[in-house]
Amino acid sequence: MKLGRLNHIGVATPSIADSIDYYRETMGAVRITEPFDLPEQGVKVCFVDTPDSAGEVGKGTQIELIEPFDEASPINGFLAKNPAGGQHHVCYEVADIEEARAWFEGKGKRILGPTRIGAHGTPIFFLHPKDMMGQLTEIMETPKGEGH
Repeated sequence: MKLGRLNHIGVATPSIADSIDYYRETMGAVRITEPFDLPEQGVKVCFVDTPDSAGEVGKGTQIELIEPFDEASPINGFLAKNPAGGQHHVCYEVADIEEARAWFEGKGKRILGPTRIGAHGTPIFFLHPKDMMGQLTEIMETPKGEGH
């Protein structure tokens, strides 16, 4: 298994609308996707595009804003401890999600739940923060085609 690029940093927020305003007004973001619901994961999501090292927007690492979808959302506990929101997870790309899952399982890392389809439309899984230097870590199969 070979680790790919850092795809996004997940930021939990009590309000995507307020966070979009922050990224536009304070951080100067020029491209932010429309929020969309992922009820099967219990979140509402949007992505803030950042530039790559050459300054091209949409080619860099993204910020994934995640808001609870409902009372059963898995990020409600995080927001209870961090009412203003904050960094929730990091997400790395891999070429083959099944190979990566087997790799991490072989290393004795705890995988949280089944492999499922994430916000980018590709397979993902999460690794327990206690096994990953204190960071909730998402592993995502590299998207095919344009964009992230």
